[in-house]
Amino acid sequence: MCGRYTLGVTPARLAEVFALAQMPELAPRYNIAPTQTAPVILDAPGGRQLELRRWGLVPFWAKDPKIGSRMINARGESLAEKPAFRAAFRRQRCLVPADGFYEWKPSGRRKQPYHVRRADARPFAMAGLFDTWHAGKGDAIASFTIVTTDANALLRPIHDRMPVILDSAGWKEWLDPTTPLAGVAALLAPHDPADFEAYPVATLVNSPAVDDARCRTPLREAPV
Repeated sequence: MCGRYTLGVTPARLAEVFALAQMPELAPRYNIAPTQTAPVILDAPGGRQLELRRWGLVPFWAKDPKIGSRMINARGESLAEKPAFRAAFRRQRCLVPADGFYEWKPSGRRKQPYHVRRADARPFAMAGLFDTWHAGKGDAIASFTIVTTDANALLRPIHDRMPVILDSAGWKEWLDPTTPLAGVAALLAPHDPADFEAYPVATLVNSPAVDDARCRTPLREAPV
């Protein structure tokens, strides 16, 4: 699964990497947690655009928006069948920009958090789905979920799942609602581990109230 992630790059860098139509205004984030608001990238007539949505998908048909807290991840293997995700999988796909994510490795009675990032520190895109839930007149929740797949060789010793990380060549296909689903499904594979690195960090990241650069500082440099 993916339960926390980071996006600490500057808005200018984000706009450059993702060819955004407009420059986003964002503060750096070092511990994005479920139910918090975070940026996603959508395809639009004027070019890719960034908008803020709540992490934890609330399907348009949901009776209670609290369902979103259980929908932070969507297994790539079952997107086409699961009622919560199949409509969004067909028509409402997004990119979730990040420059790292966290996973926890069991270590005795505790779990050791790891930060996973590209070795070159470049921001990347996780595959996402989005939806909008309406409770009534003027009341809406715009939300998203992160798609996951089997862990690659780098992540396997830490956790058995990881987010689907899309190469830039696949961004257009993923965002385009006219892409045949067979082609979209082919993108849902573990990323090449050679591009990434993982290192332990302090347990500060366990608290969603802590959101600063200490969260992703390598453990040897971080306060315990």
